[in-house]
Amino acid sequence: MDKMRLVAGNAHPELARAISHHLGQPLTETEVSHFPDGESKVRILEDVRGKDCFVIQPTCPPVNEHLLELLIIIDALRRASAKRITAVMPYFGYARQDRKHEGRVPITAKLVANLLSTAGIDRLLAMDLHASQIQGFFDIPVDHLLATPVMIRYIHDIGLPLDNLVVMAPDPGRLKTANAFAKRLNASLALVDKRRTGDAEVECGYVIGEVKGKDAVIVDDMITTAGTISQAIKVCRNAGVRSVRAMVTHGVFCGPACERLRAAGADEVVVTDTIPRHGEVAGIKLKVLSVAGLLGEAIRRIRKDESLSRLFV
Repeated sequence: MDKMRLVAGNAHPELARAISHHLGQPLTETEVSHFPDGESKVRILEDVRGKDCFVIQPTCPPVNEHLLELLIIIDALRRASAKRITAVMPYFGYARQDRKHEGRVPITAKLVANLLSTAGIDRLLAMDLHASQIQGFFDIPVDHLLATPVMIRYIHDIGLPLDNLVVMAPDPGRLKTANAFAKRLNASLALVDKRRTGDAEVECGYVIGEVKGKDAVIVDDMITTAGTISQAIKVCRNAGVRSVRAMVTHGVFCGPACERLRAAGADEVVVTDTIPRHGEVAGIKLKVLSVAGLLGEAIRRIRKDESLSRLFV
């Protein structure tokens, strides 16, 4: 591992330190700051020539700043003759626009893929992409991890009775993920009907599947304004579930998210630490699970050219 370098930007230093601790590998000393006019300033303070470099930087809010910071770090490493550069993006921003669903709109996920490739990455390590097809926007290897093993471990830890468990998809787009989740737990599957009325507004109709008296787990990739997840929780309550938990990888929590979640009344909201939490979320029973071990093991396996398949077990 002496040929490996872990480089962290300013987006999520706590997660970077946790990954560093898991690997027993110190973070490379860097200077990531700003010029007086606000431009990002990057300087790598250690030798990276011929090294296998992993840049840990989720593009969480402020998204634009953290994305540009990532691109500049990559450029600095490439110009310093790093042997291989892997962008470790626990949260991949700009992923919502992955296709043209109407006229005169961009495909920002493809744009970000182009920017990363042009900057000089050789590989991407991401977690729970908003749309799996984003992997195809890259002409380089993409390792797409899921937080499912961490979530399932937590379900076992809290002792939820598996024979009374139902895994729910909050919309048809997450049905495949929910089905895989349910199979891992040998649980039943249900679907919440959803109709989107705007970027932050959602109408949910009814539940497809038997949920009355069951312990419901709603799985999704992210909570932004909580429109989808809060409506799904309410529909579950109206359908007579015994308990309902939202288990989501990326807790963005912007706009009216906290207010909506409080009003929905979930027994628990479970997220991972792909995005840093700043302060308490009042009125919500929030549990944050760490994915540092999962990401750290993936980095170790990439470095040693080992298979990542076992990380999905």
